[in-house]
Amino acid sequence: MRSIEEQIGISENAKRPFREEILIRISTYARRGKRFDYQSHERLKEAIEKKLFADLKDVVKITTSSKTPDQNQLKKLNEVSKRLIDDHGYCAVCANELLQYTGSLLNR
Repeated sequence: MRSIEEQIGISENAKRPFREEILIRISTYARRGKRFDYQSHERLKEAIEKKLFADLKDVVKITTSSKTPDQNQLKKLNEVSKRLIDDHGYCAVCANELLQYTGSLLNR
């Protein structure tokens, strides 16, 4: 959680109020019979998306920095591609294009 908070500048001293704010939002949704997800809280959404992007940055660099990736690099690429397909509904071609496009953005 701390690494996610750092993505949006939540200091060590401010982490408790931030977490309480999220818990309050979760309980409010629960009382209303609504389902809470990370997109229900704008700052949390921003932090998670920034963290995911930062984590994928190295994996995506592989697609543009290596014409012939090694076994470990291929494994990481395949894992990301599989998640894009399984979890987010991308087709194999679109997942590959997204990885290449994101890699080109990172190399600018």
